[in-house]
Amino acid sequence: MRPGGNRKDRTTQYEEGKLEARGLVTQVLPNAMYRVCCESQREVLATVSTKLRQHMIKILPGDQVTVELSPYDPNRGRITCRHK
Repeated sequence: MRPGGNRKDRTTQYEEGKLEARGLVTQVLPNAMYRVCCESQREVLATVSTKLRQHMIKILPGDQVTVELSPYDPNRGRITCRHK
């Protein structure tokens, strides 16, 4: 086994404190930013996660998405999943 242990078992500080919410994309903004209205009636400014970007998944207004909210600024987040 390599020194440093198994990387899969490691979690970052950000992953431990993450918050998830479902919402509806209301607006597409420049620079791959989206305005998402969460179930708690809060407007969140979100970007697309790397995984969705690599698989070229398109997100349009009206799509249901899962947003991972930042524990430091709950008004910003990252879109991690698009629901059908």
